[in-house]
Amino acid sequence: MKPTLSPLFTPLIASLSLGLAPFAPEPHIVGKLRWLAGGAVGMGAEDWFDLVMHGAPWVWLIIAAVRLGLTRRRAATA
Repeated sequence: MKPTLSPLFTPLIASLSLGLAPFAPEPHIVGKLRWLAGGAVGMGAEDWFDLVMHGAPWVWLIIAAVRLGLTRRRAATA
């Protein structure tokens, strides 16, 4: 039997690589979220697009985790 990867593998790799890049001096998504929490003063269209592009892998990971949890929950109750 061939081993299969977890459904979370690809979203996790995407989140840790694309979602956090560039890594120094701090992950880009962290800076954008701080800027957003500070009122998003001065954020242009490019900054919003950047936030969406760096946030998309994290949204994918959350959706994949919820779907996996629901699938396992249904399997356990069936």
